[in-house]
Amino acid sequence: MTDYAPLTLPDSGKLAQNIAHFARALRRAGLALGPGKVIEAVKAIAAVGFTQRMDFYWALQAVFVSRPEDREIFDQIFRLYWRDPQFLEQMMSFLIPQIKGVQEERLADAAEKRAAEALLDGKAPAPPDLPEMQGEDQQIEIDASATVSAEERLKTLDFEQMSLAEMAQAKRMLSRLSLPVKPLTTRRMQPGLGQRIDARATMRAALRSGGEVLALKHRKPKTRWPNLVVICDISGSMAQYSRMVLQFVHAVANKRGQGWAKVNAFTFGTRLTNITRHLKNRDVDLALKAAGAQAQDWSGGTRIGTCLTDFNRDWSRRVLGQGAVVLLITDGLDRDDATALTAAMQRLHLSCRRLIWLNPLLRWEGFAPRAAGIRAMLPHVDSFRAGHSIASLEALGQVISNGDDAGEKPRLLRLLGDN
Repeated sequence: MTDYAPLTLPDSGKLAQNIAHFARALRRAGLALGPGKVIEAVKAIAAVGFTQRMDFYWALQAVFVSRPEDREIFDQIFRLYWRDPQFLEQMMSFLIPQIKGVQEERLADAAEKRAAEALLDGKAPAPPDLPEMQGEDQQIEIDASATVSAEERLKTLDFEQMSLAEMAQAKRMLSRLSLPVKPLTTRRMQPGLGQRIDARATMRAALRSGGEVLALKHRKPKTRWPNLVVICDISGSMAQYSRMVLQFVHAVANKRGQGWAKVNAFTFGTRLTNITRHLKNRDVDLALKAAGAQAQDWSGGTRIGTCLTDFNRDWSRRVLGQGAVVLLITDGLDRDDATALTAAMQRLHLSCRRLIWLNPLLRWEGFAPRAAGIRAMLPHVDSFRAGHSIASLEALGQVISNGDDAGEKPRLLRLLGDN
């Protein structure tokens, strides 16, 4: 909690209305608030008073904040709404369009951007009027490159760059995605038009015709659908990506007719959490809320090696049998010992049919495996791909169907060999 300027209430004398407007801004920023929270907040302020800014802040936070990841957003909107002039100017500057030749790699903090959009309804203030230009310089150039539909542009947009409205639209698009998979051929046989003759069935049919073989019976291999296992990193560096990926996983788990026998999902940060049962809820918001409540390490640290070791010990035999496909979603920035991580990745790779690693860091050009965790994990995956946008998740179906698609793994392994 930072120090604030003296408390100044807008529209003094209408405290309840101001708190209700403040709650609406928090709700637009993504906090799960209902009318009951507003009533509780008014009662809390009536109990503690609002002569001291710190008491006012902590009373509202105790009512409105129920998840650790919401604290920063609450803090930013509190400063903006309850009159911190310098912070207000900073928020306005985030929403003013700027003309730049090259997009900066470092974007504004996600919580600050969401706070500004929530309080200002996502409307950017108009830029200042430009002075009139004389002579040949007075020209208007129209850029016709931005003719791609908004939905196509949103598919390639980084999840961390999305505004609140774009995130809502992206979630609707993710709910429509599917992840088709080809069935697996087993060694078991069934009656059908195959190359193998079913001698037993042929002789049984001959008995019904007095021992004369009228037709040969054949059999073919049975097919079955594989399992999908998703292991998703929910640490601080992956929080925004993991929310969108879990939206996609929920859609896959609840979509019929696309093949998967069963979808199992796990989250990890500093510990492993099985959230499979929560994904059975058809309401995605309720499902992810329950999953977030169970995973207490959301937006915390990262211990990939320890969590994968726990998965191999406690869950691999239950969920990885019969040719399961594993999606590992993490940036590979690990605090554990690289040797333990290598051993855990090697065992995971040997236990599943295919291991696909989605890493949002691949969105950057010139990405190189410099982190120790990435170097330890990379040799033990079948495919290494970006996982930062709708388009990257949409392409997973083709990657799973094409067993030869290794993604960026060959190129990065050559970089490791050169070093």
